[in-house]
Amino acid sequence: MKNLGRMGIRYLHKLNAANVPKDLLERGQNRVMEASLTFIRERAKLKGELLRALGGAVASASLLGVPLGHNSSFLQGPAFAPPRIREAIWCGSTNSTTEEGKELNDPRVLTDVGDVPVQEIRDCGVDDDRLMGIISESVKLVMEEDPLRPLVLGGDHSISFPVVRAVSEKLGGPMDILHLDAHPDIYHAFEGNKYSHASSFARIMEGGYARRLLQVGIRSITKEGREQGKRFGVEQYEMRTFSRDRHILENLKLGEGVKGVYISVDVDSLDPAFAPGVSHIEPGGLSFRDVLNILHNLQGNVIAADVVEFNPQRDTVDGMTAMVAAKLVRELTAKISK
Repeated sequence: MKNLGRMGIRYLHKLNAANVPKDLLERGQNRVMEASLTFIRERAKLKGELLRALGGAVASASLLGVPLGHNSSFLQGPAFAPPRIREAIWCGSTNSTTEEGKELNDPRVLTDVGDVPVQEIRDCGVDDDRLMGIISESVKLVMEEDPLRPLVLGGDHSISFPVVRAVSEKLGGPMDILHLDAHPDIYHAFEGNKYSHASSFARIMEGGYARRLLQVGIRSITKEGREQGKRFGVEQYEMRTFSRDRHILENLKLGEGVKGVYISVDVDSLDPAFAPGVSHIEPGGLSFRDVLNILHNLQGNVIAADVVEFNPQRDTVDGMTAMVAAKLVRELTAKISK
């Protein structure tokens, strides 16, 4: 995957070495980016028109895949996650009803607008600044088609920055963010990469896209992680005090006075006993029921969410973690759809 992710860059360098005019390359890149946005735009328009014709939906979760893995500092398998999550959602081993009784087969509850073609865009030599812009624009295209609300399938955690940015800009203000993760992902620029999956929430807080950021499940945090948390006023709930904090976390009330609530779930927030198929295995995490209790009991208008860092290349126990990620998507769907 790492070599595959660099193919486009190497190819671009070869073209530059061959004295191919820069404006020719840029025009080609722009066509690919516009085609990518056109695909998402038309898919979202079709789903939005369908839901408006059906009526009865105030908000409907819409899946948007962002198969990006190159900003991971360790393994890059999360790029392969979106199709595996979709497969698990509809595999037939369980019914299509969420625990709160919402029916996923009803398009007023859940639709799907496809994937941002990340690798195809990168193969053209498009850099991360522009790629992050394409991801943000794709999210905005979904939100333009009322009542669609983006439920994003990662991908590594670097995708949360352009997604949150887009949602905040589209709504015209900051949100409250609930972030479940083993790590705070708030390094200034991990290993020199400002878009690292370990730096996404630093970019979010710098951009002013969150009024409150609550990080839950933390159990791998450095001195910089704590200092950055204090700098940005982040509410960090570490696993070492979870038994003490449980009552607070299972009775959260968020989003009042701002544009709503965004939820970001890194699958490694769960203990590896429940979700071994992740890049960064960190023992001592949340149980799956802990996570569901937090989500189910949350009071607030959830307007968008993401599920990230599932790594199918490490999901060696009969697709167990794919089913875990799919269940998270199902329950987040119920939280978003109205």
